[in-house]
Amino acid sequence: MTHVRALLALLAALVVLTACATEPQGENVDPDQVDSTELPEVGACRVLTPDDVQQVPANATRTVDCADKHTAETFAVGELPDEFDDVDYDDEALGEYAYRTCTKKFEKFLGAADESLVLRAIVSWAWFRPSEKAWDDGARWYRCDAVGGTASSDEYRPLPPTVKGLLLGRPDDRWLVCAVGDTVADGEKVPCSQDHDWRAVTTIKLGEPEDRYPGDEVVASRSKAFCANSIKAWLNYPARFEYGFTIFHEAEWQGGNRRSVCWAKTSE
Repeated sequence: MTHVRALLALLAALVVLTACATEPQGENVDPDQVDSTELPEVGACRVLTPDDVQQVPANATRTVDCADKHTAETFAVGELPDEFDDVDYDDEALGEYAYRTCTKKFEKFLGAADESLVLRAIVSWAWFRPSEKAWDDGARWYRCDAVGGTASSDEYRPLPPTVKGLLLGRPDDRWLVCAVGDTVADGEKVPCSQDHDWRAVTTIKLGEPEDRYPGDEVVASRSKAFCANSIKAWLNYPARFEYGFTIFHEAEWQGGNRRSVCWAKTSE
């Protein structure tokens, strides 16, 4: 059995990113967006990379026609609540608010049946705020972008013209997450349409929004027991089988996540 502790990209958005500069650099930058105090455009598409998401909390990448090759789509924007009017630019509460807000809107935008399916998708989301200069000028908005990859992705996959409704009904394996490798923790995350050794099959809900974090040992124990039974049933009760599980910790719990992910050793 594999005890997996890797984080999915969905929860990477909780991290308050810091860098030497908060303004994006490079040829792919739109100068009009850099220090803009205006709300971004919903439905805008961009060619983002994992570095764009990880390096700075603001992003001014040029928009492209959504019919052209792109790796990101803005699915939600909005003004931050009044409680953030006087907070610091890198206040941790901003990440918690963004996690709750973008997660809920992402699930609805994709047409996912539930949060479990979103956690098992090869697409995830990232969020951005205004530049620090724009923040000082009074800008208080957030931008949620769907991206074609996970936290472990070295590069993002091109997206369709829109990811709206991408997980409706029975999703295509191109958009579900699998892994290649001896273990899920060390394996490369790939779409399930590619050859793979592991598939993210289901999730376990470990608590309600108001519940306190039960501790790493309890989370691991509950996840292990549930995933063993769930994966055995999914594989049609074989005599021998392998499974793994991804658990999340207190920081992610405080951000709003209440689930662990169960993986089956399978090429299906």
